[in-house]
Amino acid sequence: MSPSPSPAAIAVENRLFGALAVLRVVVLVNAVGLNIYRRGNFDHPVAAVVCVAVMVLWTGVAIWAYRSPRRRTALLLVADLALAVALILLTVEVKGADFRATIPGSWIIGALLAWSAHYRWRGGLIAGVALAAADLSRRQELHQSDYGNAFLLVLSGTIVGFLCASLQQMAAEREVAERAAAMATERVRLARAVHDGVLQVLALVQRRGRELGGEAAELGELAGEQERELRRLIQAQDSVAPSNGTVNVTAELARLERLPGVTVSTPGFPVDLPALTARELVATARACLDNVKRHVGADAPAWVLLQAYPDRVELSVRDEGPGVPAGRLEAAAAEGRLGVSESIRSRITDLGGTAELSTGSFGTEWEFVVPRERGLGSSA
Repeated sequence: MSPSPSPAAIAVENRLFGALAVLRVVVLVNAVGLNIYRRGNFDHPVAAVVCVAVMVLWTGVAIWAYRSPRRRTALLLVADLALAVALILLTVEVKGADFRATIPGSWIIGALLAWSAHYRWRGGLIAGVALAAADLSRRQELHQSDYGNAFLLVLSGTIVGFLCASLQQMAAEREVAERAAAMATERVRLARAVHDGVLQVLALVQRRGRELGGEAAELGELAGEQERELRRLIQAQDSVAPSNGTVNVTAELARLERLPGVTVSTPGFPVDLPALTARELVATARACLDNVKRHVGADAPAWVLLQAYPDRVELSVRDEGPGVPAGRLEAAAAEGRLGVSESIRSRITDLGGTAELSTGSFGTEWEFVVPRERGLGSSA
């Protein structure tokens, strides 16, 4: 399972192809002008006109096709590169064996940069090698400038591809940082609202319940438990500051075994994830366990399992309760009780992952799959 590109990375690629569209027009005008200027060098002028017409037509098609991410398929990129290579190879038939400049000239930069923008440095390297090999293979005599041009094709394709990948990575990291900052700000606002409203009301109910006695005292005790739980959650959220570093999520999940009836199974090696991802995974697991405690029993057994793969982590939380009745989650959401949708599903969705619920007489099991950034964590 390969994680999808983030919206920020797609936006960067869109901007790159927008700039490339302008560049395609510039190099086309240059190529057409040079071919007109060198029109006396063609052994077959009609074939030369056809080649130039194909370049003009394909430039328009490429600008339109690359504009939409849906159309940036392997077929389009292969066709783009194949046409550039074909025009280079046809030069010897159209201009003669002693040609110095190819028919497309700098026009081939469009295909080279398209591969660099979409397939990063590997694509730039492949396209550069293909174009350089086609150019050198048709020359009867190699000059120093020919080698230099071929070398620049390979080098520029690779470097541009690396820079495109770096721009996308920086955009994705900035998106994560901005989301983390926004979430931290929202947590502070909600904590203030809870402290100023809900906690004070619960404290008042607890105090008045003790004063009234009887059933009111039991309600007061329940209010006191909820007040302490809310304070604990607020303090837990405030104690984890947003960070751009990594966190060993296995160690964080292991702490959940302190809860009654909870068994945690994790890999035997550290699984380092971005701090935001690790924090939200642990919070999701805790929210699931809170539901077990609330709906199954305070000491009901529950199991937390973490599995790590090079491209993703999978977290499951399981209990052996009676399961969730059909329509219960939808009814809760309609009534404004958004615990499952906000505390569980939304956390995972915000990380670019998926959340699946299986429930029945066997109990309840949540399955979460979250992509992990490349280059982070131990090998699994």
